[in-house]
Amino acid sequence: MTVEHPGTDTGADTDEGYQRGLTARTVQMIAIGGAIGTGLFYGAGGAIEKAGPALILAYALAGLAIFIVMRALGELLIYRPISGGISEYADEFLGRFAGFSQGWTYWAVWTTTCMAEITVAGKYINYWWPSVPVWVTALVALVVLFGANLISVGVFGRAEFWFSAIKVTAILGMIIVGIGVLLPIAGLGPETGPSVTNLWNDGGFFATGFSNALLSLQIVMFAYVGVELVGVTAGEAQNPRVTLRKAINTVPFRIGIFYVGSLLVILSVRSWKDFQAGESPFVSVFSYIGIPGAAGIVNFILLTAALSSCNSGIYSTGRMLRSLAHTGDAPRQLTRLSNRKVPAAGITLSAAVMAIGVVVNVIDPVHAFAYITAVSTVGIIVIWSTILVCQMAYRRKVARGELPRSDYRVPGAPVTTWLALAFLAMVFVLLFFDRDGRIALIVGAVWFAAVGIGYLVWNRTAGELADREV
Repeated sequence: MTVEHPGTDTGADTDEGYQRGLTARTVQMIAIGGAIGTGLFYGAGGAIEKAGPALILAYALAGLAIFIVMRALGELLIYRPISGGISEYADEFLGRFAGFSQGWTYWAVWTTTCMAEITVAGKYINYWWPSVPVWVTALVALVVLFGANLISVGVFGRAEFWFSAIKVTAILGMIIVGIGVLLPIAGLGPETGPSVTNLWNDGGFFATGFSNALLSLQIVMFAYVGVELVGVTAGEAQNPRVTLRKAINTVPFRIGIFYVGSLLVILSVRSWKDFQAGESPFVSVFSYIGIPGAAGIVNFILLTAALSSCNSGIYSTGRMLRSLAHTGDAPRQLTRLSNRKVPAAGITLSAAVMAIGVVVNVIDPVHAFAYITAVSTVGIIVIWSTILVCQMAYRRKVARGELPRSDYRVPGAPVTTWLALAFLAMVFVLLFFDRDGRIALIVGAVWFAAVGIGYLVWNRTAGELADREV
């Protein structure tokens, strides 16, 4: 017989000491904006060129898998809401090495992502001030966001709220104007061209072939990186079991509106042949419709998306390092909170590593970053897969009566959980069929080998220190 877990925030959480300064409204906006980044605003151009209109279907299918991942994370969070959830759940259900490797991998995913984003932010600033070196603006952006995260979780939350609000407003504005062009509403856009028939007129829905549509999944999946960020807020959200439940429940609507909805409008307003890699589809559509200053507007949105991603990266890596320190997988000094109840030591260490991105940008921004960000490419698939495996392990313990049952459950599990896991495995295999994907796999293999060696060395060192203290 299992025990139903109460729906109130009464349990003792591992990450005690944090200030619960994230309101329900802020967590909702973080959830909405967490997965909306440069992957959609900028990277979608290359994805459209590769897959054509079938990219809409790719985003929808990937979105279903992501929804199951988020519901699995939600089931675990309602059972035990903790900021270091991904590593601590792996530690609890899969063993010590799993907790160590997943914690450090998630830290690496966000650290490398932030390295890339601060450089991208510098390039966006160059649009207005081309004479300013990219590394200077990248460093300034990192220092400002680092300072904001040190002040308090409330400052982080407010910054992320407004970053997300700008991104959401931009997408909704484009969708509304695009629908006006398609209806058409008097005077909007060019007189000919925009029509939903663009979805199938130029070569059909699978215009570039089914295989290209399938290969685009690896691009699509990484546009969703950040959707799991809402789980890291568990230790600082007000009434987390209620707040997180509501935030995760909005995932299908977010995917439907911001990804599938925006692509439907974009590919109806213009033919898929008019988009290419290296150009934002939002710039293309805004310019085509005739919106003044389209390039400048979207450049500002892209800058916002990059800063938002780096802001989230600093926040999440600081909490993850503290969680790893709590479980003995990182130096215990990282467990300390500042007077403002933020993990200042973890944030500082993460920001210092992220600063390597500024140095890399000076030395070799093209090749070095291709290898650095490859860690996040493979790492996020492993992280999402681990969430699913942990949820299944949790269910088995519940069935044996060893743990209380979460009242927020994955719909259709375990079938849907297995399907989502199979989908992630398929995306992983697809990496072999792409040059950049193969590089990501090689770098990912090197990373996990390093993690394995690090685990052995850390355990041996920690054991020797314990012996000396005795």
